[in-house]
Formats: sequence, structure tokens, C-alpha cells
Amino acid sequence: MATGMPGSGAKAGLRSLSNMLPLLFFFLAAALSLAVDCKAQQTSSQQSHQGSHVTVPQRPEKPVYMGEQGTQRSEIEFAPGTRTVTVKLQVEDPNGYFLPNIRRENFAVFEDGVRQKIVDAEVEHAPITAALLMELGGRYSEINKLLANEVPRAGREFLNVIGRDDKIAVFKYDDKLQTLADFGQGHETLEKIFNHVDPPAPSEANFYDALVETLNRMKGVSGRKAVIVITSGVDTFSKANFQQAMQAAQDSATPIYSIGLGPLMQLECAVYGESAPFARIDWTGAEKRLETLAKISGGRAYVLETGVGVAGIYDDIMENLRLRYVITYTSSNPVTSGPPRNIKVELIDPQTGNPLKFQDSNGKPVSAKVFVQKDYRPDGTPGG
Repeated sequence: MATGMPGSGAKAGLRSLSNMLPLLFFFLAAALSLAVDCKAQQTSSQQSHQGSHVTVPQRPEKPVYMGEQGTQRSEIEFAPGTRTVTVKLQVEDPNGYFLPNIRRENFAVFEDGVRQKIVDAEVEHAPITAALLMELGGRYSEINKLLANEVPRAGREFLNVIGRDDKIAVFKYDDKLQTLADFGQGHETLEKIFNHVDPPAPSEANFYDALVETLNRMKGVSGRKAVIVITSGVDTFSKANFQQAMQAAQDSATPIYSIGLGPLMQLECAVYGESAPFARIDWTGAEKRLETLAKISGGRAYVLETGVGVAGIYDDIMENLRLRYVITYTSSNPVTSGPPRNIKVELIDPQTGNPLKFQDSNGKPVSAKVFVQKDYRPDGTPGG
């Protein structure tokens, strides 16, 4: 009986297994790829369902300003020739800090209930026109010495945050308003104002008159503008009363940022005891009135407790004044005139259509508020 060579069956089996290995590797790789694809699809589906977050820098838990912030103003411009609408608005967290990293696809703009196709969205760093109004006079020589030290120091700090495209005027007041530098003066001229300030002679401190007059000078100014006031808020003999000052603040369309000197003055007055004539000054009431003026004008009120804190105050003011989102779109309404058009701006997640969620760098949820006026008029007159 014929038989094969010894070990020939084993060799044949090895050859057969060797031929099958590439096929086994192929099926194994295919199965692994399918598993990876399924996992990726599952993750993608979960992300689509959950939506996305906008991450913003971590900010302090409390605002820098005191009291409540007033409604922030927005601007809407309409170009009839192209039907282009430009919306300038602010988006802030509950403490008034600007929220960055919002993209074009996160904005949903509705005009008369119709969603518009946004052309562009960007962050504007606007130049400003600001009037710096400083208290440099009052009835008490002891307080006037403090004013001569603290006010110029705060004024010099202000020069560190202004840019070459900004327009700055500087005013001081005692019983009257005095112009120290008008708009358009160079940086060197502004610096000289604060180089040497003698303690003012005793006089009245007519804060309301000075504020009303300064606001009137700002009425013809366009663009981003403000009155920055370094003051105790105490008024001794103005012709205008507080109600008239509030009305001027409301009508001027100019936000007031007040830097209150009350705490510094109280510390100075405490040295002289309760028998001193300035011990009867209502510092708390003056501080509250400054908060009211700031809120009603759309500005902010700060309290200067030490000279170190003024730099942080100016940083907060400049962020609030300069930074805005600018959205442009072509109106779907073919008519270029007519009645006011209602405007609504929402922040959305483009994946889900749900409201956009924010979180800070630590993953903590952050809420957002959009400040935009309710309508605009195609003829260019101010909207509401």
C-alpha cells in the first residue's frame, strides 16, 4: 500500500493555515473598523443631541461696579440702497462682563418675526469720546487737600487706558465748571493737567450744575461716548436739583460712569471726630445718588476705596464702553421705508436650534443677556 512521505500531512496543514491568515486578518480589521465607526457615530449622535457650549474666560464672582447696571444701549443702522442692516449690541454675563467667542452661526436675528440671513458678525473695539469731570473744590480745606492728591492720581490713571483714536475732554468743578482740555487735545497736554494741582480754596461744590452742563456738551457727540465723573457726589449749592440732574442723565443718551470718593473722604473726616462740621455730610446718600445717575443713564457706579483700585475700575469701564458685537444682514423686507421694524436677537446652538449654552474654563455654567433695542426705523430716526 502506498504511503506519503513522513510529515507531509502536517506540512500541508501548515500551508493551508498560512494561506488563510491574510483572510483572517482582513476580517478582523474590517470588524475593528466597523466597531470604531459605530462608536464614532454614537458619539456624534450624542454630541448632536446634547449640543455644544461656548467656553468663556473665568471671571470674578462679583461685579466691579456698585448697585445695578442700567439698560445698555445698542445701535441699528439701515442702508436703503442695499437694504443692509447693521446691529451693534452687547452680550454680557450677570456681572456685566463681556462674553467673547460668539460666532456668526450663534446669532439668530428676527425682523418682524422673520429670521434673517446673517452676512457677518464680528467684535468691535470702538474708539470713544469721553468727558472726564473731576471734583476739585468744596467748603472744607481738609477735604480739599485730599482732593488735590487723589483726583489727579485717578486722572493720570485714566490716560493709561485711552488710545490715539479716542477724543478726551477734561473738566473740573467747584462752584463753577471749568474746561481744562477740550476734545482733540494731545496726550502731552492732558498729562500736564495732572502734574501739579494745588489744594483748591474753599468754595461750594455744585456737582449737579457741573454734571448737567457736561451732559449738554455731549449731546452732539456721536458714536461711543461717556461722562466719567470722579466725585464724592456731594452737592452744596447747585441751581439744578437732583431730579433735574436725573432728567438730564436720562435725556442725554450718554452713560455716566461715576468713581465715588466718599469712602476716602470718610476716612479723612474720621480723624477730626464727630464734632467737625463735615461729620454731618450724608455720604451714604451721596453714594446712592451716584448709583441712580449711573443706572438711569446706562452707565455704572464705582467706589474708590484705595488708590490702587482705580486701574481695575478703568479696565471695567473701557471693556463696557469699547466692546460690542456687530451683526450685519440684508433685510428680507424689500421696502426701504415705512413704519418701525421689530428686532429680536437670540443666541442659539446651530446643531440643535436650542438656546446657546455658556460655561467658563472650569466648566461652570454662565448665563448671558443680550442688550438690543426693540425696533429700528428705516428712515434713520432713533428706534426704541
